[in-house]
Amino acid sequence: MSKRDAQRLAALIKKTAAKTPKNKGDRAAQYDDTLRQRPPEHDAETNRLFKEMKRREF
Repeated sequence: MSKRDAQRLAALIKKTAAKTPKNKGDRAAQYDDTLRQRPPEHDAETNRLFKEMKRREF
């Protein structure tokens, strides 16, 4: 690969890296008002419960 090809490739990579899509967030919340008030994912009691469930065999 020539030096010019390497420069073109670097320019192309830089150009496409700038075009990466941004995170748009939760689109469902845009249409449903009830989805906007989300409870916290995990609290201490939930973490304890899931730890206990992982230990069990079903």
